[in-house]
Amino acid sequence: MRKGFLVPLALGVLLASAACARGAPANGADAAVVEECANPELPPEILDGPIRASAAPLRVVTASTAAVKLRLAVAADGPNQELGLMCVLKLRPRHGMIFVFDANAGHEFWMKNTLVPLDMLWAGDDGTITTIAASVPASTRATADSAVARRFGRGRFVIELRAGEAAADKLAVGQRLILPPLSADSP
Repeated sequence: MRKGFLVPLALGVLLASAACARGAPANGADAAVVEECANPELPPEILDGPIRASAAPLRVVTASTAAVKLRLAVAADGPNQELGLMCVLKLRPRHGMIFVFDANAGHEFWMKNTLVPLDMLWAGDDGTITTIAASVPASTRATADSAVARRFGRGRFVIELRAGEAAADKLAVGQRLILPPLSADSP
């Protein structure tokens, strides 16, 4: 999540936390968690498990290298960036989310209500990977805010994948991903 979103983020996290707490079992490992607090616009294509169908799911694009193709839901506006992959229980292999920002800059992500460990990749305007945070730990709905993982990198794009995916696909700092044209605040 971007630092500039702290107030809206705090409100979004409070609302999502409240939604996650309603009626879901303590272990958080069932469809009720996803149904209650995951972004309703997440496309079923990226998820490996239950999700309610959206009439207008996020656009899915392909990011690739010579050896791998990643299918990524596009989070290009504030609300979708705030929710990200919160309350998702499982991603399909080589599927995830790409966060699109206005320009290359430092972006810190706070993994509140992120129920699965993730790999995070920051990439510049041209798709060159600048930072990889491997196996960022999941948080539970009960994790204290001070204990929730935070990661920082510089780039215009941030990609979230299943933990271990970056290493398995031999993605590395300095490697260039081929990305379609993407802009912030557009679907």
